[in-house]
Order: sequence, then structure tokens, then C-alpha cells
Amino acid sequence: MFEKPKYKMGLQLYTIHEDMTKDTIATLKAAKAMGYEEFETFGFDSEKGTFYGYTSSEFKKILEDLEVTASSGHYGFSSYLAKPDDELKRFVDQCIKGAHALGMKYITWPWLAPEQRTMDNFKLMSKKLNVIGEQVTAAGLGFAYHNHGFEFIEHHGEKGFDIILSETDPTLVKLEMDMYWVMHSSKLTPKELVRDQPGRYVMWHIKDMDKVTRDYTELGNGSIDYVEILPDPVESGLEFYYLEQGGNYAHSPMKSIADSADYFKKHLQQYL
Repeated sequence: MFEKPKYKMGLQLYTIHEDMTKDTIATLKAAKAMGYEEFETFGFDSEKGTFYGYTSSEFKKILEDLEVTASSGHYGFSSYLAKPDDELKRFVDQCIKGAHALGMKYITWPWLAPEQRTMDNFKLMSKKLNVIGEQVTAAGLGFAYHNHGFEFIEHHGEKGFDIILSETDPTLVKLEMDMYWVMHSSKLTPKELVRDQPGRYVMWHIKDMDKVTRDYTELGNGSIDYVEILPDPVESGLEFYYLEQGGNYAHSPMKSIADSADYFKKHLQQYL
């Protein structure tokens, strides 16, 4: 008999974003029935202070009624990269307010727009990450950066990810490792990344890679051997993980999260 898992099974809600915007409550209820208890939000409206069209307090009530939690959120920081610090500060304040209302533990910077991906901008972003990290930490929350594949592309022997690692303060800026993108675009493995920055990868994204196209696919359908690549959660500093699939659904997003949940519970949950 395996021990009870130490972590709740999580889902990044970007995977089912359309369903979430159409019928939030029914979608969350269905996800909970599949075994998901922990969520990472996507699509906070800072002007209105809403998640999926609900005020923060209304959305919190929905989560409480379903007895599930939202531990992290992806917020739209990339559009603030070149804006003055006072505008960024105001936006971060709104994110903090929303995160506090939901009882989140982390605020996460999820990506950099394609036209922003220069070495100079990685340096600029690293400065901003430290500034945001300070503001978020002072508010009693954690702050993290989530990788894609573009951070691992070399520009004259230099990689954006190396700049992020070397120019951000590890006490203020934690990391959310997207394992699909590490396997897709990096020459390093998740275990090697953790070995280099132990305790810093507080969140993981777990998703599979199509054997032929290398696009996203349902867990168990693809080429990533998670039993082989999963780092030690303690060494990683892991607090939360989320299954995710950004597209390329075999049938529909809801069927995909059900299939991934089934595979995960059978084959991988025992390691967490």
C-alpha cells in the first residue's frame, strides 16, 4: 500500500480556460470529481479585481464551497516590463489584493511576449523580478517565475535563463519549473536544474510531449518518462505541482484533464 500523497493533485486552469469562462462552478466541480483539489489561476482582471468574471471574494466562496484551494496565480506582468515602476507597483498591489482574497501562497510571472525576448530585456526583467519579489514578500506572499522554452535559447553563448538565475535574489524570486519546456528546449534535465538551485523550485508544471510533433499531449501519451525525470521534491523545495496541457487536446480539454488525472494517479502520484 502506498502512503497517502503528501501533495494535493493540482491543475493549471489555463488548460480548461474556455470551460472556466463559460461555466466556472460546473467546471471546477467536474475537475474536483476527477481528483483535482488544488488550482493555479489564469486570467486575473486587475482593473475589476475579478477571476473568471467573479470578484475575488465571490471566487473565494466558490472554492470554499467546493472544498478546493487556489495556491498560485499567473498574472499579466509582461505588459508592464517597459512601464514605469509606479505603474508596476500599482499592478502588483492589485495582484496582491486578489491573491490574499483567495488565500493564495504564490503570485507567478508566467511569460515574456515574443517581441520582448532579448538579452537586454532578460536583464531588465530580472531587475523587475527582484522589485516585485520584494513587494510581494513584504505582503506575506511568495513570488515565482515560470519558464517556457525561450529562456533556454542561446544568444551569443548566453541564455536568458542563466541571467534570471544569476541576477535575481533567490530569497525573493522562486521558480516554477515547467518540465515539458525543460525537456523540450533545455539541454539540462529537471534533476540537474534542481541540483544547481536546490530549494528554489517551489512549484512544478507536469505535462507530456507528443512523440512525433513535440506539441503538448495528455499525460502518458507522450515521450516524457516522468518516473525517470522527476526531481526529489524535498531537494526541489516543492510546495505545489499542477498538471497542465496548453492545447493539442485529443478530444476536448475536459476529457484531457480527466485522462491526465487517471494516468497521474496510477503512475506518478506515489512519488509525490
